[in-house]
Amino acid sequence: MKQGILSDILDYSNRANPYPLYAELRKTPVFHDGDGPYVISTYYDIQSLLHDPRLSSDARNLAASAGDPLAGAEDEGAAALPPSFLKLDPPEHDRLRRMTNRPFGPPHSPHRVDDMRDFLRTTVTGLIDNLGDPERIDLVDQFAYPFPVTMICRLLGVPREDEARFHVWADTLAASLDPDPDADPKEREKKTHDARMELGMYLAGLIEERRKNPGEDMLSQLAVGHGQDETMSTMELLSTAALLLIAGHETTVNLITNGMLTLLRHPDVLQQLRDTPGLVVPLVEELLRFEPPVQLLPQRTPLVDIEVGGVTIPKGSSMWLILASGNRDPNRFENPDRFDPYRKDIQHLGLGSGIHSCFGAPLARLEAQLALSELARRLENPRLVEDPPPYRQNAVLRGPRHLRIASDGVRPS
Repeated sequence: MKQGILSDILDYSNRANPYPLYAELRKTPVFHDGDGPYVISTYYDIQSLLHDPRLSSDARNLAASAGDPLAGAEDEGAAALPPSFLKLDPPEHDRLRRMTNRPFGPPHSPHRVDDMRDFLRTTVTGLIDNLGDPERIDLVDQFAYPFPVTMICRLLGVPREDEARFHVWADTLAASLDPDPDADPKEREKKTHDARMELGMYLAGLIEERRKNPGEDMLSQLAVGHGQDETMSTMELLSTAALLLIAGHETTVNLITNGMLTLLRHPDVLQQLRDTPGLVVPLVEELLRFEPPVQLLPQRTPLVDIEVGGVTIPKGSSMWLILASGNRDPNRFENPDRFDPYRKDIQHLGLGSGIHSCFGAPLARLEAQLALSELARRLENPRLVEDPPPYRQNAVLRGPRHLRIASDGVRPS
């Protein structure tokens, strides 16, 4: 294998189609080049490691990351905050995730996501109604970006009159996740820092208000807590809110945009979805396999020397788990490069697995299902203006930065 394959994966020129590189990578299931990361690319090895308690997500356990080109790439836009539970190991991870899950899902809040269904549908309808000129639609800017952040505002309990400010902060922090070789680094850093500080101050004020006057929203329930051992500090709350904003927003944007791009490339499937709306449930699962919004998990590290595929990976080493490669592993999936919503077995890695499996998976799935089924139903003869579209610079959170499409019209809701 050529030594520069990791550079090729990170190279923007390969962003539109990294899958041939992943196929090359799978020929060396545990790839290591000099002082670089250990890269795991096959399904069963990745699945096993995601459930391995010897693997840490806490960057403080890394012995060194000098040879890791993605060192620091997972910054959630939460400078000066403690790590979110996404970057912690048990028992701290379990404590924070348990408290966050209490107001979000079963068993304590079993109807939280389902009760949002009508609001989700109303939001989707409003965004499609306001797409404007049907021959000049940018699905990212006009639909996929505003949709999930509106949901997160609703989830956290951000007042309607403050949503516009929240959108601006979310957009700025989202942009900071993507490398931008053309931007002035100092100006970009200042803009990101200012957005973080303003968002942090706003959320701190909102948390204080919710502690005095709690409502039914998630932030209120997190702020009030459940007993001395089940209460987050203000800093932990801010860190968790930042995680929900960035992680919950970015993955859903990519899932919806990659989904629509895939449907437009498969017009027969688009028509089947239009004719059979129930197809959207398995279709979204196949999308999570075929074009996962998170391509790889960098900066994992073993707490002890471990053996993977006959290779010993030393304690403290940097590891990458290439989820998107595992999802296309022919030893796991038949015809893996074929998009097939009728696939019978879709045990994908698109939402991770194990203790760090995607916390917001139920909401992300529902958002994508409603978005794609309504876009399929209401857009008349939609088609791509450019293919491939321009992609985000980010190799981890991979998706189109713009998705320009034209259609003959928008059917009434």
